[in-house]
Amino acid sequence: MASPRILLAGGGTGGHLYPALNLAAAFGRLAPEVECVFLGGRRGLEARVLPDAGYEFRLLPLQPLYRQRPWRNWRLFASAPAVIAGVRRAFRDFDPRLVVGTGGYVAGPALAGARLRGVPAAIQEQNAAPGLVTRLFAPGVDQIHLGYPEAEARLRVGGRTRLSALGNPVAPVAPGADGAGAPNGSGSSAPARFDWPRGRNLLVFGGSQGALGLNRAFLRDLEWAARDAAWPDGVSVVWIAGPAHAAELSARTSELPFADRVRVVPYIDDLGRQLGGVTLALCRSGAMSLAELCAAGRPAVLVPLPTSAGGHQLTNARALAEAGAAEVREEGGLEAGEVWSLCRDILTDDGRLARMSEAAASRGRPDAALDIAREMLTLLDRCAA
Repeated sequence: MASPRILLAGGGTGGHLYPALNLAAAFGRLAPEVECVFLGGRRGLEARVLPDAGYEFRLLPLQPLYRQRPWRNWRLFASAPAVIAGVRRAFRDFDPRLVVGTGGYVAGPALAGARLRGVPAAIQEQNAAPGLVTRLFAPGVDQIHLGYPEAEARLRVGGRTRLSALGNPVAPVAPGADGAGAPNGSGSSAPARFDWPRGRNLLVFGGSQGALGLNRAFLRDLEWAARDAAWPDGVSVVWIAGPAHAAELSARTSELPFADRVRVVPYIDDLGRQLGGVTLALCRSGAMSLAELCAAGRPAVLVPLPTSAGGHQLTNARALAEAGAAEVREEGGLEAGEVWSLCRDILTDDGRLARMSEAAASRGRPDAALDIAREMLTLLDRCAA
């Protein structure tokens, strides 16, 4: 008898793809007899990641939905026949017993296919403000798993839909103060160890989108800080500037009087599992980045991406701020020195830092992937019965 298959559909960005990959790893741990397969888009991050991930997959010729410029959506409608045909082939070839949508445009066709074929379906929604696909399909799916409990008030679900808020499915956080160490649930090797500076570290990163605005704002703040000779004792900055910006920003910061306290790098491999060396983060507020920080008990100063769909990054940020785990500053109103002054004040206030760290840990769900996968497997059992 063939192994039962779970079809995971999500992508476009890492915020939708990596939850699916982490759930697949969790399914592998809980039910090794189950085979996970993926449905993605040719234009998304998954087209580069899935070939090396070890899973069977299909990629659809999806086109983006332009909400602010609807006249550009002709490509979306023109591609619909090919997308529908691709979904049909995927269901024919894979014959899934469960469909899991983790967001992005590809999740919609997959969930629609599940509904048409009577296949059990579940959604994992990462954001405090549910995305379009989640809102459209919430009334008809069997389970919805929320990364933020605040999202429940924004959803209309069906009578048979089971709703839970188990957190976002992050990869396991590596143990130890330096964040080096353990393999994840899929059996992959540990990430290359990053050499964090001693003392208290401010991690600055922009995520997979929108790093340029945050990079510019923080550079302006450092140049502003250069006018003040007093750099806080024992504080260092690790700045993930992105491959396109690291060389320029490294050159700019090398001219500052505290250049030895600022390290600019293009990226850090598997950052979510290496947060043990971080004291405070200055970053965007993508759902998975925040989930990884909370799983590690790391507080943050958040500057939401102003162009995020539906303003979901601002909603995510406000939810963490209300929990006491973060401070929020909107990019459009930032003054020179504002975010650096705030970060410096937190890093040098033991009590404030401890309170924010405790609040972040209280929102952390390091075992969310296993908890969600365990619930979803009950749908597979129901299908088998």
